[in-house]
Amino acid sequence: MTLVRFNPARGLCRADHRFHRHFASDMPLREKVSHIVPRLNAEETENEFKISIELPGMNKKDIQITFQDNILNISGEKKREKDSDDKNYYHTERYFGKFSRSIGIASGVKLDDISADYKNGVLNITIPKAEEAKPKKIDVKIK
Repeated sequence: MTLVRFNPARGLCRADHRFHRHFASDMPLREKVSHIVPRLNAEETENEFKISIELPGMNKKDIQITFQDNILNISGEKKREKDSDDKNYYHTERYFGKFSRSIGIASGVKLDDISADYKNGVLNITIPKAEEAKPKKIDVKIK
């Protein structure tokens, strides 16, 4: 007697694999559409929020940072270097194109004091908390 285990997700995985294989085989390697999702770290301290995001190979002028309705939005475009048409890539893993990352900030912040620094392919953003958003210690007296 053979035991067969049923896995309902198996069919979905196969369909997804066939879908990607079909479209990947139809396009030349250099024309594949890529989706850039830069890696980021978000940290909250007592006085500020610190965001660092990896953006290797980008120029500062191609990065936009906006803060509206307690949402920090980082967007930009990583542009491809000018290639000559005679290049025929065998393998490429570098991504090019537009990206956007949004992060919700839960507390009030000092909008005028937000700062950003871009160095060695890492964008560091510091968002100071407003005084009313900082945690306050309250002593409770027990009678």
